Amino acid sequence: MTAKELLIDLSQIDFDKSTAGIQDIRKVNPQRHEMEQLTAVVYEDVERKVCVGYKDVTQQEFWVRGHMPGMPLMPGVVMLEGAAQLCSYFTQKYDMLGSPMVGFGGLEEVRFRDPVLPGDRIVYICSLIKSRRGRMIVSRFQGVVRENVVVEGIIKGIPIPTEALTARASAPAEMAGDEGGGSREP
Repeated sequence: MTAKELLIDLSQIDFDKSTAGIQDIRKVNPQRHEMEQLTAVVYEDVERKVCVGYKDVTQQEFWVRGHMPGMPLMPGVVMLEGAAQLCSYFTQKYDMLGSPMVGFGGLEEVRFRDPVLPGDRIVYICSLIKSRRGRMIVSRFQGVVRENVVVEGIIKGIPIPTEALTARASAPAEMAGDEGGGSREP
């Protein structure tokens, strides 16, 4: 895929000027610790509904030791999580879904094209395709390393019922379906 096939011309983006650092991202995205998959957001265009951010991949990532030993490759699911977090950030910052939290609703047309390794910067681009407030948001996304698309597809976000989940999480174990704490065997 060539640069002109990207969702946005990355040569026009100033990667030295972020529109959101990690603290700004945390204001709208709930992920923390090992699950934070964005380093910064560097471009936001509400009119065109396009956002660009990146993750600097380090040797300290939680997956380096085990995926794969001696040959660390960023798992595809982690690449997808990074794209989802950028789409979520943009959706939540500009209240496009009308929900206190957005969650995974589905993936389509996902393709992995190249590996991502520690030391790489994966640049995520998300472009809103359509939105049904209160129901679903659909975005096309790309992950780019050194001008090569390494992952792309369509991601769907849905509203998360945070009040119901918070109540359920704080309920005693027996109310949540765990009556005795041990594992159940069939």
